[in-house]
Amino acid sequence: MTKKLVMAAIGFAVLTGNAMAQKLDKFGADMGKKSVMGKEIRVPYTDNISYYGYIKPGAPPDEERDGKKYYYVYVWIPAVAPEIGVRMISPVPEKMEPAEGDMAAPDYKENMGDKTNYFDTWISFERALEVTNAADAATKGKTAKWVSYGNNDDSGEMPAQPSGSKYNSLLRITSETSDPLKSLVAGLYRIGFTTYKKGEVQGSFLAQIGAPVKLPGVKVAKTLEEIAK
Repeated sequence: MTKKLVMAAIGFAVLTGNAMAQKLDKFGADMGKKSVMGKEIRVPYTDNISYYGYIKPGAPPDEERDGKKYYYVYVWIPAVAPEIGVRMISPVPEKMEPAEGDMAAPDYKENMGDKTNYFDTWISFERALEVTNAADAATKGKTAKWVSYGNNDDSGEMPAQPSGSKYNSLLRITSETSDPLKSLVAGLYRIGFTTYKKGEVQGSFLAQIGAPVKLPGVKVAKTLEEIAK
């Protein structure tokens, strides 16, 4: 085999590996999880909503803490949920695109051809304590106290990024009805995301919210004003 053919074969293998690495499997729940032959088996979430977003290089953050730039995706959950799953992947996998019922930010639609920029995802999930009506999100949401349900950096369940590193994130929260601050009640939530290390958050991302029961009326948006509409 000539040197050119060898290099072409290597290039094809790398591209194929990256494409396969970015394949996103079904989102499974903690509820009903079983262990079979040492392998965890999860039933896929009944309700899934996808949000396709894009952060322009150098875009100002929604908040800056400890020298890191934080961005938010807001979620309105209209009913009590026994469990919520959140996962994020960057960049958006090649063969994935918004389907009926999914949401896509205008910046994503304008830059969906950008496959170069992506970031090491770090996610958190929080609830606004004072917001009990979606119409109040634009006003009360800006001054509300937010309580954290947890965070995740690198999940072994998530596919690798084009670099080959498993830097995508996944978080599952089980409602604790005995604790008002850990119960998944109806209300305003947000997915916070940044990078694990200090650096730029840029490029496309796909955030998914899953639940083991149907939750009609869930809203996902980049701003509180969109939630309030």
